[in-house]
Amino acid sequence: MSARAVIFGLQGPELSPEERAFFRDADPWGFILFARNVATPDQLRRLTADLRAAVGRDTPVLIDQEGGRVARMGPPHWRQWQPVMRLFDGADEARALEAARLRYRIIAEELAAVGIDVDCVPLLDVPVPGAHDVIGERALGRDADAVARRGGAVCQGLRAGGVLPVVKHMPGHGRAQVDSHHEVPRVETPREVLEAVDFAAFRPLAKEALGMTAHVVYEAIDPENCATHSPAVIRAIRDEIGFGGLLMTDDLSMAALGGSMADRARRALGAGCDVILHCNGLMAEMEEVAAHVPELSGSVATRATRAENERGLRDETDIPAAEARYSELTGERPNA
Repeated sequence: MSARAVIFGLQGPELSPEERAFFRDADPWGFILFARNVATPDQLRRLTADLRAAVGRDTPVLIDQEGGRVARMGPPHWRQWQPVMRLFDGADEARALEAARLRYRIIAEELAAVGIDVDCVPLLDVPVPGAHDVIGERALGRDADAVARRGGAVCQGLRAGGVLPVVKHMPGHGRAQVDSHHEVPRVETPREVLEAVDFAAFRPLAKEALGMTAHVVYEAIDPENCATHSPAVIRAIRDEIGFGGLLMTDDLSMAALGGSMADRARRALGAGCDVILHCNGLMAEMEEVAAHVPELSGSVATRATRAENERGLRDETDIPAAEARYSELTGERPNA
């Protein structure tokens, strides 16, 4: 039996008997962790091992460990970081790029040590003045070239530590005037501007193995459906951005999407997304999603296998030396 095309969250820091039985039968392709699942390094190692044991394979385990505002792991056990935008504001670009690679190499070391092998960064969203601050200082820069260049450094750092990056939020969340966690953003920007700016930030990293959609309506491409539910936008991600990796949705339970969980899942898969991401760990919702998500097959299974095989390819970085060099470059001493 092949894994199902879904990534699930769970409720707490330990796998409950009900969750264990459900995950065994549902067989999701991966799992995603949040702060509610995180307590100590020993606990987290047990949890990631238990999740893999529940499905009987080395399934991917994801987390949003961006550093700065979005970090599911923090002090006293893991380092705390300044927002990534501050690495680059007013800094020498070459030094800042080196610092970014080191920062995400260190983050990868922390993740790998507790059994997490996918980090949902980099954000390649290009923010515009007046946009909602849901992106804000999480962004890597204010123009497409800088965002792509810096995103490449983030990916290099993570991959050197054996952790796979996820490029997000395709094809760009930087123009959103509202937070898609709460309502659907609508972007009225002409298509040629989207292609020249928003899409351009993703193109240099289109060969990455994992990507995530945006729950944003791009009226110039599809005025009716957000990217996650839009065949036209998914085609643009594939053909115009050139992304060939495994494309997951943003969280299916976010308020930007309407309808039942089954409808949300069916529409996303029908639009061309490869894998459903469902994060809140609510059993009734997960059961509904699982009933409407197929097993991985064909080109989707090929893309999933590629991602699985690219995890764990790590170098032998001296982490204390990397942290010292990072502090020398930035003046920041990340503390746990």
